[in-house]
Amino acid sequence: MKFQLDEPLGGNSISHHDGRSVWVNKVQHSASLLVPWQGEVQAWQLQRFEDLSAAHFEQMLACKPELVIFGSGSRIRFANPALYQCLIGQRIGVETMDLAAACRTYNVLASEGRAVLAALLIES
Repeated sequence: MKFQLDEPLGGNSISHHDGRSVWVNKVQHSASLLVPWQGEVQAWQLQRFEDLSAAHFEQMLACKPELVIFGSGSRIRFANPALYQCLIGQRIGVETMDLAAACRTYNVLASEGRAVLAALLIES
């Protein structure tokens, strides 16, 4: 049986997470971040779910994703849709899940070559 590595060529991959940190391309990140399918991982200035604003979602537009996976922390919490109206207006899908599920889902979609962005909330 032939096995094939499921990592995006030239793209980003989440190798590990533990609730307090996420490792992207084997580099540990201990603060919230945006992980595009390709390109630079970006700091996401968000420390608590309660601090979410429209500006946090507007920052995602520069990555030009077709889909955003919002990892809302250790448990699933849904943001007010008015906050991500800028994404909906550009026909960019938004899916919300807890951090662990967001990391897994991001890897699957990125390995398929999808233009996906993981927005990962890591609460301190």
